[in-house]
Parts: sequence; C-alpha cells; structure tokens
Amino acid sequence: QVQLVESGGGPVQAGGSLRLSCAASGRTFSTYAVGWFRQAPGKEREFVARIRRSDGNTSYADSVKGRFTISRDNAKNTVYLQIDRLTPEDTAVYYCAADNVYSGRRADQFNYWGQGTQVTVSS
Repeated sequence: QVQLVESGGGPVQAGGSLRLSCAASGRTFSTYAVGWFRQAPGKEREFVARIRRSDGNTSYADSVKGRFTISRDNAKNTVYLQIDRLTPEDTAVYYCAADNVYSGRRADQFNYWGQGTQVTVSS
C-alpha cells in the first residue's frame, strides 16, 4: 500500500510555471505507475500525464503536451509535474494517483490517490 501527498499548487499568473510534487510513502514506490489528473469546477476529472514504473515511459493528454512534463525520482519516492506557460484553463485541483498493476490513463483504474493540490491561474 502507498500513501500519496501532493504539494506545489497555488495562485499563479498566466504564462507562469509551477512544479507539483507527489510524495509517496512505502519502500516499493518504484514499482508503481503514477498518473496526474485534474478536476476543474463543474467538470469531470481528466487525465493529464502518467509515468510508467518499469521504463519511465511517459504519456500526456493532447491538451497539455509540450507544456507539462512528468518525471520521477524513485530515490526520493516522488513524482513531479512541471507545468509551464500556464493558462486560466489549467485552473483545477491536481491529483496524483498510483497503481502497481495499471499504467494507463483511466482514473478509475488507479487504486491510490492523494488529496489534491489547487492550482489557480489568473489572467
């Protein structure tokens, strides 16, 4: 089992950058795929990015490709989401999720979730 804690969110002006962190407990975090999702007010939770456990392969939603970068530091049990050139449309609660079997894009297939971190982008 793994517990996840997100951090790094906050208010930012459009065009700025943030780096979100997802810190995990547990000694086997390297065996978990990790995904980032976000949920804006009144909208469904959507996939943003994920990184696989085995080869570090990454995948991004088309809407964030080129601006978001997911990475992991297994020695620190942490996965990062670098967000550049933020726009007001990026305003949402960002969640990280982990699973030691599934490594796709479906939120309902990830078993472990953090509490989320709010990102608010002003124009």
